[in-house]
Amino acid sequence: MLERKGRIAIQGDLGIWQAQATARFREAPLTFEVVQTAHQLDLHSDPADRFLAATAKVLGLTLVTADQRLLGLGDIATLANR
Repeated sequence: MLERKGRIAIQGDLGIWQAQATARFREAPLTFEVVQTAHQLDLHSDPADRFLAATAKVLGLTLVTADQRLLGLGDIATLANR
């Protein structure tokens, strides 16, 4: 989406770039525990933000974000990406 909106420029084929950029990452599963946790979080109503925060909490990950509403979530580790 960022490339389509002109906010970033990708040289070459977008699909190849994406495959190379994400090759060293693993996907976090959307499990029943993550869904339950997302429902229980005291957080604003954006479902994508809830799933991101819940995934970080359940899997013990640090949530890196520039969204001020997601920083300092108590027992969920967060890191500002500015």
